Amino acid sequence: MMENVQKVYEFLEKAGTFFLATVEGDQPRVRPYGAMLYFEDKIYIMAFGKTNTTRQIAQNSKAEICAFKGQTLRIECNLVEDNRPEVQKALVEKMPVLKPVLGENGENGVMYYLKNAKADFFKMMDLVETVTF
Repeated sequence: MMENVQKVYEFLEKAGTFFLATVEGDQPRVRPYGAMLYFEDKIYIMAFGKTNTTRQIAQNSKAEICAFKGQTLRIECNLVEDNRPEVQKALVEKMPVLKPVLGENGENGVMYYLKNAKADFFKMMDLVETVTF
């Protein structure tokens, strides 16, 4: 299971940018992201505090993430908020460029980890592999 999480995280790292889809009422909302962290065997993503994204996740934790780097990765998951100081600080240490907007220890961001995740890897239109974590 842990190797599945690492495989997905490594793909997201190589892709650099991924797209997060949330739901607002009956309307999907998609936006590009890049702030992610592998911490305590979980994949975390960060959203800025008090945004439409954080309000949408609070209403409905179901989300999808999509990334492309030679093949496509699509993840269905729930996003679980985890704002422990050590998680926020780990992100700022990994991505110091975020420090001016997130604060010294990441306190202006909201950290979410992926739970109940199903990740599908596609090459062109063919499903290559499905992993869960």
